[in-house]
Amino acid sequence: MTAANTNVIVESELDRIVRWRSEELERAGYSSDGAASLAAHLEVDLHEAIDLVKRGCPAEIALRILL
Repeated sequence: MTAANTNVIVESELDRIVRWRSEELERAGYSSDGAASLAAHLEVDLHEAIDLVKRGCPAEIALRILL
């Protein structure tokens, strides 16, 4: 196998964190787009974002509150 035939995907630690946050937010009820957008804002507390939805706040409203 030559170097041209191999695809190396390098994912940084930050990429893994953002992906994990996005998955957790989707599991909590955010849309995939909303979760991805929110996950990229590392200053937003993940637990707070999830708790808003668990307490009955619609995900769309929670996004507006948090972003």
